Parts: sequence; C-alpha cells; structure tokens
Amino acid sequence: MVVSTSTFAFNQMSSGYMKNSPKEMANMIFGLPRVSKELKKLEPYGYRVKNVLSLIQSDNDTDSIVYTSRRFQPYAESFSDHYAFVGPAVFSNVLPEKKKDRPLIYISMGTVINNRIDFYSKCIDALKNLNADVIISCGNAVNREELGALPNHIQVYPYVDQLAILAKADAFITHCGMNSVSESLYMAAPMVLYPQTSEQYAVARRVTEIGAGIMLEDDSSEGIRAAIQEILGNTAYGNAAAECSADFRACPGIVGAAKFIENAPHSSDGIDIIGELNKTNAKFQFLYWLIVIAAINLIGFLVSWKYVWIIGIAAGILSSPIGKAIQKRKYTGWTRSITHSRSQS
Repeated sequence: MVVSTSTFAFNQMSSGYMKNSPKEMANMIFGLPRVSKELKKLEPYGYRVKNVLSLIQSDNDTDSIVYTSRRFQPYAESFSDHYAFVGPAVFSNVLPEKKKDRPLIYISMGTVINNRIDFYSKCIDALKNLNADVIISCGNAVNREELGALPNHIQVYPYVDQLAILAKADAFITHCGMNSVSESLYMAAPMVLYPQTSEQYAVARRVTEIGAGIMLEDDSSEGIRAAIQEILGNTAYGNAAAECSADFRACPGIVGAAKFIENAPHSSDGIDIIGELNKTNAKFQFLYWLIVIAAINLIGFLVSWKYVWIIGIAAGILSSPIGKAIQKRKYTGWTRSITHSRSQS
C-alpha cells in the first residue's frame, strides 16, 4: 500500500498546526456516525478502517507520497524515509514573470467556501483607488451583478486560469487551501492569508513561518488595503515566495511519485523520531505519576489528606503540556543531530 497525502502529512508533532474551533470540533464529533456508516461501504472491497483517526494520521511504517517539499512540511524530520515529498502536482511549464507596468493582485476564496460577496465587496472597496490591476475569481456562487459597478482596473470572473495569473501576480489574497497556496508559491506569488478552516490555518501558519505571506487579522476594507500595501511594499515576501518556488521546482514531481509507487515497498534506515518520542513520553509519564503519587502520600501522611485531591487535579492538567514540552526539546535535539550528520556526509 502507498498512501497519497494531498495536504501536509500529520502526526503527533505536525498536528499541532491544526487548531480546531469549537464549531469544527462539534461538527467532527456529531459527524462520526455518518462517517463510520460511509466507511463500512469499503469493507466488501477488503478495506477495513479501524477508526477515522487512522485515515488522517500518518505513521512512519507506511510508504506515503506528500505533495509538498520536505522544506515546507512542518516537522519534516519526524517523518521516516517511507515518505516521498514530491512537491506540488502542478501541470504547467509556465515560469513566474513579474515584470510589468504596475502590480497585479489576485483574489480567490477557492471552490468550496466561495460564497463571500461581503468579502469580495470589501476587497473592491479596499483596492478601488489603488494603482494596480485586480482580478477576482468568485465561482458561480456569486452573482456578478451584486458587486455593482466596478472600476476599470478591477475584473471579476467565475473562473480563471489560476496558474497563469499567479505567474504574474504580485499579491494573492487567498483562503489558504493547500492547492491554492502550493500553486501560489510555485509561481512565486506572496500572499495575504485569510484561512477559514483549521486545515487552512495550518497551511497559513507555515506560509508565515517561511516569510511568504501575512495573516489578514483585520478583514475590513482598511485592513485589506493595509495588508496588500505591506506585501507590495516589502520585497522580503516576494523573495521568500521565490525561494520556495525554486524549492518546489527542485522536487521529483509526478515522475518521482510514479517511480516511488513502482518501487514500493521501501525501507527506512533512519531514526524513527516519532517512535523514540513515544518511548520518551511513556518513560516521562511513568516517572511523573510515580512522583505525583509519592508526593500525595507524603503530604497526606505528614500534613493532611483533606486537600491532596487538588494535587491530583493539578498534576493531571500539567502532565500534557509538560510532556509536550519535553517531546519538543527531544525533537529539537534529534533534528540538530540529523542535520549535522547530513551536512558532514
């Protein structure tokens, strides 16, 4: 079996990039029965799924293709040699070309949550007096007439050739879907990031970490205008996007992905960082609770048993963040060691 992963690869380290809202958590919980019902339809074909988590969480023993670069993947060193980071599946030979008379700004909210006439209207208001060309792709969910009369430099279409536009774009206001962000970086277009879901927040966070975009914290007309002016006025964003473009284009691509599948199964000779982290966490939890139990008994015998339950509750609350902090410290140490050994070889 070879797993094809269309977003980032997620394990216990990289899943920290996902911050689910209470609404998303509720939808996930109440949607489990329906998901389980759908999964049962796979059983006659010999595909048994233990639980939903097994579908979305990666492991270090299964050959997996990930459509991004190792550099862009969060916590990339925690994934074994069973992973092939082949880069985005972009079917275009177009190269970025940013030279033109004035900047080009592209706006799209993707193909799923694109019924945002309020947001498009604020973008138009924000950019109506800007000396730049603006292209908005809004899908069929928005009636073009609802946007009213537009300045000559702002054009609205249901669909566009996104790759061709991004190749020329100097700024991209995006919902941060993995595909849109990958295409933007492939075409060296820096971004104003406006994520709508937890997965999109994870992608947006990674873009900010590499310096190729900024979060749209204020989605008013003034906030949108300020964000665009920041991107256009600071070449660092474009340079970071161009660096990522070169990184993506150096990946093995779809040819490398096909070769990876044909040569499966693969072996992994490197250290299984996740396996080692799990062992570390198991040791920590054992020692941690041994100390907590000893402390409870000591205080109970020497002082009073009346309030020892507070220690137990506090210990329970603190065990997870302390454990995660220790894991991150161990991870940092291992990755430094791996990076050093690779540089030596």
